[in-house]
Amino acid sequence: MRTGVAIDLGTSGFRAQKIDLESGEIKKTVITLRNPLPGANVMDHLDFAIHYGLDKAHGLSATAVKNILNELGVKPEEMEKFSICGNPIQLSIFQGIPIEDLAYAGERKKQKYHIEEQNRDARIVPLSEITGFEEFKNCKLYVPPAIKHEVGADALALIVKAGMIESDEVAIATDYGTNAEMALKSNGVIYTGSAAAGPALEGQEIEYGSIASPHTICDVEFEGNNLRCYVLDKDMKTAIGDLVNPKTGEVVEKGEVTAKGITGTGVIALIEAGMRNKLIVLPKIHTPEGIIYLQDGIKFTEKDLIAAGRAIGALRAGHITLCAAAGIEMEDLKIAHMSGAAGTYMDAAKAHQVGMIPYNASYVSQIGNTSLTVAREILLSEDRLWELQAIAKEIVGTHVMFATSEAFKEAYLLELAYWNEGMAFKMLQKFLKKKKLPMISEPSTILKIDRQVERDIPVLGEEGLEVLEKVGTYLTMIIENCQGCKKCVKVCPTGALRMDDKGLVKIRTDLCDGANCQRCLHACPDDRFKWENLTVAGV
Repeated sequence: MRTGVAIDLGTSGFRAQKIDLESGEIKKTVITLRNPLPGANVMDHLDFAIHYGLDKAHGLSATAVKNILNELGVKPEEMEKFSICGNPIQLSIFQGIPIEDLAYAGERKKQKYHIEEQNRDARIVPLSEITGFEEFKNCKLYVPPAIKHEVGADALALIVKAGMIESDEVAIATDYGTNAEMALKSNGVIYTGSAAAGPALEGQEIEYGSIASPHTICDVEFEGNNLRCYVLDKDMKTAIGDLVNPKTGEVVEKGEVTAKGITGTGVIALIEAGMRNKLIVLPKIHTPEGIIYLQDGIKFTEKDLIAAGRAIGALRAGHITLCAAAGIEMEDLKIAHMSGAAGTYMDAAKAHQVGMIPYNASYVSQIGNTSLTVAREILLSEDRLWELQAIAKEIVGTHVMFATSEAFKEAYLLELAYWNEGMAFKMLQKFLKKKKLPMISEPSTILKIDRQVERDIPVLGEEGLEVLEKVGTYLTMIIENCQGCKKCVKVCPTGALRMDDKGLVKIRTDLCDGANCQRCLHACPDDRFKWENLTVAGV
């Protein structure tokens, strides 16, 4: 069999497929539950690469990919083609391309530090040219283009697969993930942005959260006063879970599948159901303990509610900002497209009720994992790669940098007040009007939902799905003259760090919270724990 591999290098995790290049048939799918770089969002990954070296960041990305290839059962001498898709940061780190031009929003900063913009056009190169893949001598690497350096191949995939190139209708497309890439088309111009909503939408930064994978709660619904959980089975299909008393955790009726966590989509469904049934009155959970109990000991706390609220607020603030940039009102948005794992498994009606879909939308399409789809397309057709390059060049686009946008700042502050401080919805509307920002109204009652795929990865292949729970990437170092207090180990909140009696430190990077934490760094009483001394290790 002539073998190729397509991979979506996602911020919350990697998703890869082994493909028969002759027939185009998918043979096997492997997904990871976390990105191999320390931290749960793209800013953490940027911070790590800039402060501790692109070579270390690349080493972690490359090691994870090689572990995935091993899990797919692909040998270096067998693989002919390898295609990647994702945001510019993940693609650049994998290829070893400098990322400073992606890290700074201001042109003055770039001039001050003599930062040059990197070429991120489509390209085909020998995979053996990428450090760490020297043994892949017979394989070519296929890389799709970015539209602009800030708008990557994943955003292009979203725009193309949503049909926004051909259509002249006003529409918005959103990838409901950690970076929340979004695109709005109005009057022939495509406005893009990235809300950096954080990993709550991927089930992370939630105490019992998990990326969509087997045995995770993906939906909930009230049956009387009890909550019915719906859980993904081994084939990533929705199965009936337990019926639980949300105030006590008592199991009223056993379901078909056990659960080990809750996805971002499950969190959204829980918030919508909780608000509708007055179990949640922002920003509080109205139960005796301020906790909503789900099946198998899984809980949802007020801290989780705040994290999810920040993510939902960032999405809606992004939609408002793009409308402001396009000079249209939120009520003009009648068509919305949802992509990514969260955008697939999410109940669109519930997402609409909490404001993740513009309230005036009357048609919503759920289109699946567009990034992996495009990676597979260019793997099977070189013509498709150059077609995407032509599209990227022709798009009349305007990128809105939310980090420097006054509209986004104002809208997001109001969202935080609504979700985290208990500001009334009418007061939110009042302040939007005062700030001359596009207005949001009550959710429309007419909503047509076109769920185009059952799973974010519709076809898993005859060998099925493999979940790589351990990415197999580590950072390691020896701390000279270590006193052996192991305070660094004790303060690690995720259990990512281990140390032996000789002062050998080993950090499991996919569990590490990165720049958002660094408690190990500050816990060392002798200041001997230096992240700059860490090196990339194997399994």
